[in-house]
Amino acid sequence: MNRIELIAPCHFGLESVLKKEIVDLGYEITEVEDGRVTFCGDVEAVCRANVFLRTAERILWKVGSFRATTFEELFEKTREIPWENYIPKDGKFWVAKAASVKSKLFSPSDIQSIMKKAMVKRLQAKYGIDWFQEDGSSYPVRVFLKKDVVTVGIETSGASLHKRGYRAIAGKAPITETLAAALILLTPWRKDRILVDPFCGSGTFPIEAAMIGANIAPGMNRSFLSEEWDNLIPRQAWYRTIDEAHDGIRQQVEMDIQGYDADPQVVRVARNNAAEAGVEEYIHFQEREVSRLSHSGKYGFVITNPPYGERLEEKKDLPALYRTLGERMKEMPTWSTYMITSYEEAEQYFGRKADKNRKIYNGMLKTYFYQFLGPKPPRRRDG
Repeated sequence: MNRIELIAPCHFGLESVLKKEIVDLGYEITEVEDGRVTFCGDVEAVCRANVFLRTAERILWKVGSFRATTFEELFEKTREIPWENYIPKDGKFWVAKAASVKSKLFSPSDIQSIMKKAMVKRLQAKYGIDWFQEDGSSYPVRVFLKKDVVTVGIETSGASLHKRGYRAIAGKAPITETLAAALILLTPWRKDRILVDPFCGSGTFPIEAAMIGANIAPGMNRSFLSEEWDNLIPRQAWYRTIDEAHDGIRQQVEMDIQGYDADPQVVRVARNNAAEAGVEEYIHFQEREVSRLSHSGKYGFVITNPPYGERLEEKKDLPALYRTLGERMKEMPTWSTYMITSYEEAEQYFGRKADKNRKIYNGMLKTYFYQFLGPKPPRRRDG
């Protein structure tokens, strides 16, 4: 198993960001599809992808791909996968999730049940036993069907990679850590440039930016399901990866990152989250209404997730809120504004048509990433 394939799901519309991250880690991309990127690496790539990738939702170890249009085909081809190469005799295994798009087989529960039976049949024959205790390490399987092609992967991450471990409490309309990181990476923001989030909520945008600026690996302070896979991944591979993450942190870096929110309790939560993430020294959080948005710096970035008004009673407040944000940005004409929102009249009340607009699915919610660009600041030699 020197060369393996890994699948990294991500938010729809942000595949290019994840692809660049993977290439920067030194791995070869083999396929890019809607919502996921497949790449090659060695066993240590499982560790490094989980620890270092900021925009992937999870990492799957790809174990097979085949075409199936009947449940009989699904059973037989699942049974042909060499499951004994991955799952030990005491391993706990099940099909945790099945998703089907434009395929003849579309019932997730039936797909899960039939594939589990096929796995059992294969392992019974290989291990010469009739009953599995399943009291060892866990090997949950995830399956994607698209146009009758079945792609099978074993979950390596455990809890989704957006769970960095620093956000104990989220705000009213939280943005996930992986989505926040991807949106920041879509902008030209760098650690030597000013960043302000006037609707910071639990602090996700400022915290993710500070982690990027200080080069703090997003997964270095959490655990992963595949750490228990002594049959597949040597413990030393995890140790080397964590050492690499620690060695890569920028110990002395100056950043001007600010987060504002009108709710003082939310600001306290954001400060606590930043402390948990180890970046509190880089961020200034403050109780402040959007009407008081200002900064003395000539060039900077506003990157934010303003309220969407998902509840009917909140929608009436949105025109004034977006109008106020637009008015404040007119007073900061050399700044650029990046906002993610599902509010379709955002541009109208902001008072300006976006220079760029990208559609992104935040779960099942269709949102837009509006980019209102200011002039490019002078290049800094130390940037």
